[in-house]
Amino acid sequence: MTGALAPSKPLTAQDRCDRCGAQAYVRAVLVGGSDLLFCAHHGRKYSESLRANGADIHDETDRLIETPTVVAED
Repeated sequence: MTGALAPSKPLTAQDRCDRCGAQAYVRAVLVGGSDLLFCAHHGRKYSESLRANGADIHDETDRLIETPTVVAED
């Protein structure tokens, strides 16, 4: 991400892919300041062409491999 743009807020379960409606893990901030949200699949598909057109890509797909915290039952 460039220093000219303020960091965006983390993506949540309410953020949905603009292409298919799945949970979004990738945000593409376009040159004009608007953004597009993508699931991991569509993020991989479109990131290269978006980046080539000047978009900043914020990729949170590493969250897909995190191990959830398990709470012991009483």
